[in-house]
Amino acid sequence: MQPTDVRDPNYYHKVVDCQWGCPAHTNVPEYIRLIAQGRYTDAYMLNRESNVFPAILGRTCDRPCEPACRRGRLDGKPVAICRLKRVAADLRDDITQLLPKIPKRKNGKRVACIGAGPASLTVANDLMPLGYEVVMFEKYDKPGGLMRTNIPAFRLPEAVLYDEVDQILNMGVDIRYNTPIESMKALLAEGFDAIFVGTGAPRGKELDIPGRYDTDRIHIGIDWLESIAFGHTDSVGEKVLIIGVGNTAMDCCRSSCRLGGKSIKVMARRPRGFFKASPWELEDAEEEGVEIIVNHAPKRFVIENGKLTGMEFERLEWDKGAKKSTTIDTIFLPADDVILAIGQENAFPWIERDIGIEFDKWDMPIVDEKTMQYTRAGIFSGGDAAWGPKNIIWAAEHGHQAAISIHHYCQGVPVTDRLPQGVNLISQKMGISEWSYHNDYNPAPRQKMKHVDLDVRFRKMNIEVELGFNIEQTAREVQRCLNCDIQTDFTAARCIECDACIDVCPVQCLTITRNGEEEDVRKRLSAPAINLEQALYASAPLPQTARIMFKDEDLCVHCGLCAERCPTAAWDMQKFELLIPYAGRPVEECVPA
Repeated sequence: MQPTDVRDPNYYHKVVDCQWGCPAHTNVPEYIRLIAQGRYTDAYMLNRESNVFPAILGRTCDRPCEPACRRGRLDGKPVAICRLKRVAADLRDDITQLLPKIPKRKNGKRVACIGAGPASLTVANDLMPLGYEVVMFEKYDKPGGLMRTNIPAFRLPEAVLYDEVDQILNMGVDIRYNTPIESMKALLAEGFDAIFVGTGAPRGKELDIPGRYDTDRIHIGIDWLESIAFGHTDSVGEKVLIIGVGNTAMDCCRSSCRLGGKSIKVMARRPRGFFKASPWELEDAEEEGVEIIVNHAPKRFVIENGKLTGMEFERLEWDKGAKKSTTIDTIFLPADDVILAIGQENAFPWIERDIGIEFDKWDMPIVDEKTMQYTRAGIFSGGDAAWGPKNIIWAAEHGHQAAISIHHYCQGVPVTDRLPQGVNLISQKMGISEWSYHNDYNPAPRQKMKHVDLDVRFRKMNIEVELGFNIEQTAREVQRCLNCDIQTDFTAARCIECDACIDVCPVQCLTITRNGEEEDVRKRLSAPAINLEQALYASAPLPQTARIMFKDEDLCVHCGLCAERCPTAAWDMQKFELLIPYAGRPVEECVPA
């Protein structure tokens, strides 16, 4: 195997991608340490640098960081990263003076953002401090996009949403409500220097089976949630069937509980292991009495005398991979209302096909994955509008990247130019055996979120179910963090091959052995390398025997015992900081992410 220089930024990028998993990187261990110190405002601002909406995401994020958390490799339960993000948001002080300053003198460039959802808001957040005039066109009378219309208030209170949205709009964004864009050609004629399309995926998928259009008691999930948000829908029948098992379906079934539903069933085509909904969303729905029925495929809506009475389903039996199914029988389930939550689609009837924007076979505008630019220069996109339904954190990252491209485009710089990410490595050694971080392993279990009592939460639609961690829970949870940004750093020339590090390693992630092909080396490791997707890290040849120090990064918990035991300081523990460039700001001006 080739030696891996741990001072190479690529080494750390691999580790970060493994550890933090988030498209809009935040240094998770650092903000957890800030929370542990009671520095909630500092933790919030660190989050805001990249995630933009810490309070919103602390309640609604799909948590791509948590499956990669090293704590999960020890006891199966990652640190509650998302919950702690909410702690910092809920306990922070006034941050008005800490927000980016907006120059009074503008730079003369005007940017149009279509839609006031998370992607467009992120673009405005990044461009306003650079002197841009941002004009935001929103078809509704309030901002927030699908964050407001599709996430129920019992998950995301309106006050929390508007607090973080207003942080951006109050920078001086010219937002024009009740102003849908009906023609891209007409918008281009207004002379904007750049345009960003952040319209989301506003159309729910249909289920074209017999009976679909013979009643008004069959609803499209996202439209139905939107109708609740605007106050147009305040009741539902006692028997409700939800078709689909994604997060939108969970919001629909839980909303039904609050609007009068008594028997609510979520109908899933495949087994539970193939659900799209987050596990915690499923748990919350079942806690509220929702029944989840697997292996049932919709066959037809049953309409009698013009009235919906229920649905027929084919009961399925699947093969091991749930790719092929066999119909066992057909059953009938009664229903007063049926809500379709089987996916979302984009629709761009307002983009003319003769203005230089190319569309793919799915009738989606073609977007460059790195620059976020359409095939017509000067028009950019991000979030669900660009790539279909994902989540808020992806929309924020797309907004960051689009803002860089828009800034470059307006300044005459190629949009393909991207500054590299920066890396800081800072030794944590303070003395012979003293370190500037705590590496004690705390066996505390993951803290359980407390919820409002069932008999209380159904009284109103806007009673937030999750109460957040209290101070005691927060203190226990932050102690579970393994400080995975404190990286091992090995200098082969100092190693005397005493094996002290190997002896003291609690997880047997270190091995000194002769070099060879990776497949052969893996057979000679101290502990089996179960995760074959995680690269092994190899040192340069050791000076005594020319053998190699191998480290299985998948097993390492960054406890630092190897560095404490090493008599020659061949091992060091260095704090890793990832510096991410944003629009108009090179890495040396950025807060470590």
